[in-house]
Amino acid sequence: MRPNTLAEAVDRIRAGAPQDATLAEFIDRFDLAATSVAQYETIEEEPALTQNERLDALVGAIAEYLAKQRRLGRVPAWVCDPARRLAEPWFTASSPSDAMREYLTFASPAEFASRNIFTEERPLRRARGPQTAKV
Repeated sequence: MRPNTLAEAVDRIRAGAPQDATLAEFIDRFDLAATSVAQYETIEEEPALTQNERLDALVGAIAEYLAKQRRLGRVPAWVCDPARRLAEPWFTASSPSDAMREYLTFASPAEFASRNIFTEERPLRRARGPQTAKV
């Protein structure tokens, strides 16, 4: 069963669920929401901080990215918490070469790069893709 909110996804991860699969399931849930209001409701509640700095920053990036990419009209205020930013750069590729680091630095969406997370150009891409949200 997919988590209904990003906060619920983080709770599941804290309880031992696999991070990548749980976040992917949340993205599917977000994309299947019937309206932009319903989509916003899935990211509105602030997820608990986990003491995993990368996860905490990633969750902030995901919420801001989804809100902006799907043009929800607002971004949850909690994403601005300094605890949602990394002090050191994180390149999400395993063992990135210098060339890969350079590519990720320029390809990363602003919502990720501003948190010191460097990833691919479309980090939340799913096979299903976003559904057209109704207002």
